[in-house]
Amino acid sequence: MICPGEEVDSATPATREHTHRVFIVDDHPLVRRGLASLVADEPELSVCGESGTMDGALLQILEQRPNLAIIDLSLRDGHGLDLIKQVRDADSSIKTLALSIHEAAIFAERALQAGAAGYLNKSCANEELALAIRQILDGRIYLSAPDSDRLLRRVSHGETSSSDVDRLSDRELAVFQRIGEGLTTRQIAEQLTLSHKTVETHRERIKKKLGLTNSATLMRRAVEWVLRSSE
Repeated sequence: MICPGEEVDSATPATREHTHRVFIVDDHPLVRRGLASLVADEPELSVCGESGTMDGALLQILEQRPNLAIIDLSLRDGHGLDLIKQVRDADSSIKTLALSIHEAAIFAERALQAGAAGYLNKSCANEELALAIRQILDGRIYLSAPDSDRLLRRVSHGETSSSDVDRLSDRELAVFQRIGEGLTTRQIAEQLTLSHKTVETHRERIKKKLGLTNSATLMRRAVEWVLRSSE
């Protein structure tokens, strides 16, 4: 793995010129290590940096200016969708690939709308990750075949999502996900850099959109959704 400030003498100028640089964002060190290893094994791909936090990632990405940033959507100090939007707004030439353990039916379309050039579930095969990276670097959008078919059906036939959770905004979905992971309102506020009052407002809006009557039913529904979408 190539570290910032580290000199690399083994490659010729021509080889370095055609090497695509990849930045990895995931809050699990073992996952980052695995992704870095997969990227490094691919010809003409190298890892130029990695981060486990959202704030640290944005600064490093803008400093390193990779060709592609692989971004996990579930970060401890924020949501990957927000980071994808920030990268897009700061430098649209940097392509992003969203990774998630959650169902693509909700997150794939949101990731593309945020500015990502592709979406992959973390359970994908190594070969699919390499395929997605190369397709995105070639200037194309990448979704798995089932996800692509689902999205095209929705667009071409005007279909709406069968999940009422899809009616939640990106911020409400981030709050809903963390409720399902067992976080308190205070913890959610700290992770998403929101006020306690703002989180409570989101909770009320979520209950209204999902037709839930109280905090207990909200918690149960959120836990069920997190467990189901991570299967």
